[in-house]
Amino acid sequence: MNYLEELNDVQREAVLSTEGPTQIIAGPGSGKTRVLTYRIAHLINIGVDPFSILALTFTNKAAENMRRRIESICGAKARGLFMGTFHSVFARVLRVEAPKMGYPPDFTIYDTDDSRSLIKSIIKERNLDDKIYKPALVQWRISAAKNSLITPDMYAADPDLRIEDERQRRPETSLLYKMYCDRCFKAGAMDFDDLLLNTHLILDKFPEVLYKYQHKFRYVLIDEFQDTNFVQYDIVRRIADVFHNITVVGDDAQSIYAFRGATIDNILHFTRDYPDCKVFKLEQNYRSTQVIVKAANELIHNNKNQLQKEIWTRNEKGEPIKIIKTPSDNDEGRWVTDSILELCMRDHYRYSDFAILYRTNAQSRAFEEALRRHNVPYRIYGGMSFYQRKEIKDYLAYLKLTINPHDEEALKRIINYPARGIGQTTIDKITITAVNENKSMWDVIANIRAYNVAPRTLNAIEEFALMINSFRALLSKMNAYDLALHIGKTTKLIAELYSDKTVEGVNRYENVQELLNSIKEFTEDDEVTSDDALPADKGLGAFLQNVALLTGDEKEKSNTDTVKLMTVHAAKGLEFPVVYVVGLEENLFPSMQSLYSAEDLEEERRLFYVAITRAEKKLFLTYANTRYRNGQLHFSEPSRFIDEIPRELTNYAGIAADKNYGPAVPSWRNSTPPRANTSHTSSARTHTPPAEGPFTADDPALLQAGMEVFHEKFGEGKIIAIEGAGTNRIAAVQFADLGIKKIMLKFARLKIIRSGV
Repeated sequence: MNYLEELNDVQREAVLSTEGPTQIIAGPGSGKTRVLTYRIAHLINIGVDPFSILALTFTNKAAENMRRRIESICGAKARGLFMGTFHSVFARVLRVEAPKMGYPPDFTIYDTDDSRSLIKSIIKERNLDDKIYKPALVQWRISAAKNSLITPDMYAADPDLRIEDERQRRPETSLLYKMYCDRCFKAGAMDFDDLLLNTHLILDKFPEVLYKYQHKFRYVLIDEFQDTNFVQYDIVRRIADVFHNITVVGDDAQSIYAFRGATIDNILHFTRDYPDCKVFKLEQNYRSTQVIVKAANELIHNNKNQLQKEIWTRNEKGEPIKIIKTPSDNDEGRWVTDSILELCMRDHYRYSDFAILYRTNAQSRAFEEALRRHNVPYRIYGGMSFYQRKEIKDYLAYLKLTINPHDEEALKRIINYPARGIGQTTIDKITITAVNENKSMWDVIANIRAYNVAPRTLNAIEEFALMINSFRALLSKMNAYDLALHIGKTTKLIAELYSDKTVEGVNRYENVQELLNSIKEFTEDDEVTSDDALPADKGLGAFLQNVALLTGDEKEKSNTDTVKLMTVHAAKGLEFPVVYVVGLEENLFPSMQSLYSAEDLEEERRLFYVAITRAEKKLFLTYANTRYRNGQLHFSEPSRFIDEIPRELTNYAGIAADKNYGPAVPSWRNSTPPRANTSHTSSARTHTPPAEGPFTADDPALLQAGMEVFHEKFGEGKIIAIEGAGTNRIAAVQFADLGIKKIMLKFARLKIIRSGV
């Protein structure tokens, strides 16, 4: 058992204490994954049947990495381990148990786009205003209900929900929820929330099923427990209710997914639910410097709603955290890019050592532009998923329809793609007929001769139905790859993409080839198939289930030498030698929406805690003095979170005066910062007014491009351009010592020296 020697005392105790309820509170960089992995490996090594261990994670990537490490310790017997995301594991359970609720075993899993498309259709059928009944809002409302175990009937009977919907001018939300569920059921489909809700309902309605899984899974382990929602925790509590061998691993200080329905109460109150629970605190940080760890501790101590712990490290002390103020978000992008290039040249960092973290995706623009301008390679982490691209979704729709012809969203997507003479009017008529007769669209298509359809359209529909049925006849005869390739050729989908020789067309064709490559790899990958209760297979249905459960970033390669740009939410679980946390301004980070409740503000602080603990060696915090929002230039205040980091841990780094970045020191600091680059004489230059007597600024309305002007702080300059109108006019001024600065004229205080020619 050499793996036990790799652990510190607390980690080892957490691994060896295998029985009863256990809570492992794991700070950032404390070896959480190693402890959970070794705990599972140890269970197997002491004789626990892998098939009786249920390990739940939040990403497929985490599950795959842990499985590989466990197999390296325990060998092939570890392949029987039930490990995966909540959704993937419960989907496997439902493949066996869903027929008890009337679903087919090969039910379709709707992704977010499929779900929203169906909601749009229902809203249109009801002749509702989609500006009031916005599909995304209705989808969110339905999802929130499901994750609170509220069925359509319960929703309709709840007066509080009805009043809230009426207040929002959406009184038919309850009906839309019911219609949506009915249509999913009729189509033999479940969305992601249904995988949780229906698992719960089956365990609740069928005691024999609950008994089966309570005695099958004798040990239940949950990673990232702070991210669980109400229904997830309720399911695992029920399953673990016989043997009480439930282990939860997480960090309340990294609970940042309330917007997805996660509740921090699960981890805060776990010991209340299990009074005999053993608690282990992993407080030694192996990732970051002492300065970064201390800053994180001081920051999170401002939260009241937390489990007390004190993270510490034996790593080097490290450099102070550098705080940078720039005049604008574009200047912020330029400064970060210059800093990356400087560290690469001076300290020999690779581009892959850097991460730029922001609160919202919209902030990436300035950094992308600056990085491109300097030919610095970068990647937007968590960008559009491979499986969300149009050509991939089109191909997958054919595969889904082959598995389940009642899948309405797949059917509507490709019934006339490639074009086969079935117009939108015909599709609308089929949809309306199906709704009126309480049938699926496929039922109508399969009996199209019973309806009044023009001969030409009739032939096209019958040929389409015949083609889909021919694919279905091959399901039991071909593996996923052979059938998928046959479908691509027969539908002429591959040929159509190949014929498009534009750059975009070539990319789409290559993407489809990569899809086929992934199916090929799936069919050739070794898997355990000895569990009779939940067998694995190489068929098309199994492949589509895997695809539906993948997250967007897990199919993309991440080992290239590129700077990573991502939201802080996307950065959770990652680490980088050098981290820039940008846009640290009030109303941005913390976000404006979080300022109305203490709970939301504490979550924003936890989000910032996650951001700074991604850094191993160097940490930079930047903010801009001005930022455009909704087409208007706004002046910003530095984030309150910056002031929650002790002064002795920070350094307001000086900036060279010949760079157009502005002062490095926030105005809310009383201390005088160190002067930067004193070798630049311009940085110490004292500007004198062009005339004797007190300085008087000219009326901003008089300022025009071409004028030479004087600024009390920046000295002499020339207005090279003016944009905007009225009180929002902005001047680009070329200053002799500072380069070009953009200044809002109503605040500029400029004196005209000479008028332009």
